[in-house]
Amino acid sequence: MTTTETWVDSFRSVLPQTVGSGISWLDAMRKRALDRFAAEGWPSTRQDGWRHTSLALIERAALQLRDKAVVSPGLRKQVAALRQEQPGFWLTFVDGVFVPDLSDTETATPGAVIRPLSLALSSHADGVQARFGDESQGSAPAALSLALGGDGAYIHVDAGVVLDAPVHLLFVSATGATVANPRNLITLERDAKATIIEHYIADPDHREVEPTLTNAVTRTQVAEQAELTHVKMQQERENAFHLALIDSEQAAHSSFNSHSMSFGARLARNDIRTAFGGPHCHTLLNGLYYVNARRHVDHNTLIDHAHPNGISREYYRGILADMGRGVFGGRILVAPGADGTDAVQRSDSLLLSRMARADAKPELEIYADDVSCAHGATVGQIDENAMFYLRTRGLDEVHARNLLTYAFAGQAIDRLDLPVLRQQVAGMIRDRLPGGAMLGDIA
Repeated sequence: MTTTETWVDSFRSVLPQTVGSGISWLDAMRKRALDRFAAEGWPSTRQDGWRHTSLALIERAALQLRDKAVVSPGLRKQVAALRQEQPGFWLTFVDGVFVPDLSDTETATPGAVIRPLSLALSSHADGVQARFGDESQGSAPAALSLALGGDGAYIHVDAGVVLDAPVHLLFVSATGATVANPRNLITLERDAKATIIEHYIADPDHREVEPTLTNAVTRTQVAEQAELTHVKMQQERENAFHLALIDSEQAAHSSFNSHSMSFGARLARNDIRTAFGGPHCHTLLNGLYYVNARRHVDHNTLIDHAHPNGISREYYRGILADMGRGVFGGRILVAPGADGTDAVQRSDSLLLSRMARADAKPELEIYADDVSCAHGATVGQIDENAMFYLRTRGLDEVHARNLLTYAFAGQAIDRLDLPVLRQQVAGMIRDRLPGGAMLGDIA
């Protein structure tokens, strides 16, 4: 029996216990999704787009779904500390299970629905079905995520409504040998504005030897003149696996700002794509990651300029130490007739060791005239002239190197609009540098 067959057989029997089981359209879709995964299997390095990222370790892992959340005292303290630092609306999920007493579903702005998907399937059934997507969208892992029926967030913001505080979606990996499949559905109607923060962490009281798998799908729809800022922060255990798809649809004159901050997991793969459904769309894809040991992070993006006068800016920065590896594959597609497109794409990687490795494949595919498009990639080490300058100003080698590394990350951090998030991400970088805390509160 192949590893794919083992995965399919082990989960087929639990489908009746998944979120939303018994809803006819959803049951049928999940069966088709599992059949698709059974036919395609896990992506391999022979496939375009996965050439530099192997999922062999996930294939061999023995994982199971959880139907009950176990909340440790340490996790309660951690969530309380996060909520004190960051105001807003909160939905918390532990091992894929919604936890009401760590959430805040009562405080909401009029004109906005913020609910766990497990409840929205009954309270907002039509809206969920309209935005749910289907088994054909994304790669085979995304189909598997759909089939296994995880909980997640359903967010709908009415026309003209502006959320004055962020919506925090907190996903916790607590128990080892667990697979969680979050599915988040986010819709902003015309002239609406919202900030959504997806935060993936590990329970501090559980230091399991067994790995975990998060296989997340987030679908967003941004209507005319609406503005969505989506921040994803990934801080899972260093033996965890993390796969994610962020799939956005934009209407005319809309804005979609995506920030991907990746600092955890043994292997993390982020597929981010947005499609312009009308003229004058604007998008920002901003990414920052740090990998050490033998960890691996892959960002794969697609910006589809299907209409004229769209503007896109894409910037990804990676810091790689030890034998860490970073992969960036970015594609900007300018369709026929998409005149006036203005697109910039950059990938920059900083290698802190001789064994670290970065792979970059920036792509522009242009079928229109009268466009302004540019792309580029750099991979290098810390500039020795800059090191010499700082050493002559009294810094020792360690702190000079840390300061230059932090400055490299700073451009990505500065693109975050919320000061509390800038400080949090800056702290994550400093914590990973030798003596980094001595850099002070630079952010």
